[in-house]
Amino acid sequence: MKLAIVTAYPPSKVTLNEYAYHLVKHFRQKDDITEIVLLTDKTTNPKELSFTGKGCKVTVKECWEFNSYSNIINVTKAIHKTKPDTVLFNLQFMKFGDKKIAAALGLMLPLVCKLKRIPNIVLLHNILEEVDLGSAGFTSNKLMQKIYGFIGTTLTRLILQADTVAVTMQKYVTILEKKYNVKNVKLIPHGTFEITEEQPDYSLPTGPMQVMAFGKFGTYKKVEAMIEAVEKVRQSTGLDLEVVIAGTDNPNVPGYLAKVQEQYKHIPQVRFTGYVEEYEVPTLFRESAVVVFPYTSTTGSSGVLHQAGSYGKAVVMPDLGDLALLVKDEGYQGEFFDPTSVNSLANAIETIITNEAYRITLGKTNYKAATAYPMGKITEMYLNTFKKCIYKKNYETKIISV
Repeated sequence: MKLAIVTAYPPSKVTLNEYAYHLVKHFRQKDDITEIVLLTDKTTNPKELSFTGKGCKVTVKECWEFNSYSNIINVTKAIHKTKPDTVLFNLQFMKFGDKKIAAALGLMLPLVCKLKRIPNIVLLHNILEEVDLGSAGFTSNKLMQKIYGFIGTTLTRLILQADTVAVTMQKYVTILEKKYNVKNVKLIPHGTFEITEEQPDYSLPTGPMQVMAFGKFGTYKKVEAMIEAVEKVRQSTGLDLEVVIAGTDNPNVPGYLAKVQEQYKHIPQVRFTGYVEEYEVPTLFRESAVVVFPYTSTTGSSGVLHQAGSYGKAVVMPDLGDLALLVKDEGYQGEFFDPTSVNSLANAIETIITNEAYRITLGKTNYKAATAYPMGKITEMYLNTFKKCIYKKNYETKIISV
C-alpha cells in the first residue's frame, strides 16, 4: 500500500503537525505500507524525518501553504502525480487557513478524491457543533455565530464526502450521524504518542517545582490566569515554583505571548520556551510537577493530555467540554477548576503540589489511561480502514466495468 497523508508536518507551525509526525513514525513500521508520501505545507527548514529502526520509505512533497487559494489545485496535482493507493487527511476546520475561502477550498479535497475514485479517510480532530465560538476566540457576536454555524455545517458536508471520517470521540460520531444522516463516521481514538518501555519515574528533579502548560496560546488557551494562580500558591505555601509556558502563539493571535511576557515581567520564575522541538518534549514533561490546561473552551480531544499521561503526570483541567468527556471515556484523572476563577485554579494546583502521594497517584492513573491506546494500535485501526476502503473501491470499479 502506498499511503499519502495530507497534513502540516514539523517544523511547520500549522496546527496538528506534531500529530502527523507520530502517525508517520508508526505507519512506517507497518509491513503492509510500502511507501508514505507526505503532502505537506511549505517550510523554510527541512522536514523532520530522523526516524530510527526499520521502516518503509517516506517521501515529502511540499505542495500547499496556509491561506493560499491554490491549495486545492496544487494538492490535487500532487495526488495525481504520486498516485497513492489511499489518502489520509489530517484535518481540523482551519487547517488550510484562517480565511474563509482558503479554508473552504482546502476542505474540498476529500470530495476531489471521491470524484477521482481514490480511497480516502479524513481524520477530523474537532467538529464545530461542539465548539463554543465565543470562548474559543472566534466571535461573541450572536449574528456572526449563526453565520459561522452555517459555514461550519457546509464545510462539514464537504468533509463527509470522504469514504470514511474518523473522529476521536464517540460523542462526535453520534452528533454527525444524527445531524447529517450519514453512516461513514467512525470512532478512532486520539492515541498516545510515546509510551515508555518502563514505568515513568515519578520523582522530580532538584530545583523549583515546574508548573507547565503546553500548546499554541492566545485564543481559548490563555496563560494569564495560570501565572496569577501560581503566584498565589507561592504566597500561600512558600514553595519554590516555576511557571513554564511551552509553545508558541496561535497563528490567529500573533504576538500574544510577547504581550503576556511584558505584562508579567515583574513576576519571577516565569519561563517561555518558545517552539518545542520533538526531541525536547520528553524532558519538558518529565521535569514538570504538574501539567495545567489553562483553557476557557475546548475544541477536540487533547493531544497534550495524552502526552501528559504517557509521562505519568498529574494534570489540572477545566471542568468543561471535551476534557471532562475524556476523563469519563478514557480513564484520565486530575484536579478540576472553574475556568473563570483564578482562585479555583490556584486551589487545584496547590492540592497537587502539596501532596506528593496524590500527585503520584494521579500520574499512575493517567499513565494507565494513556497506555490503553498507543499509536501503534491507532495506526493499525487506520490500516484496517484503508484496506476496507480500497476493497470497496475495487469492487465498485469491477461492477462498473461489467
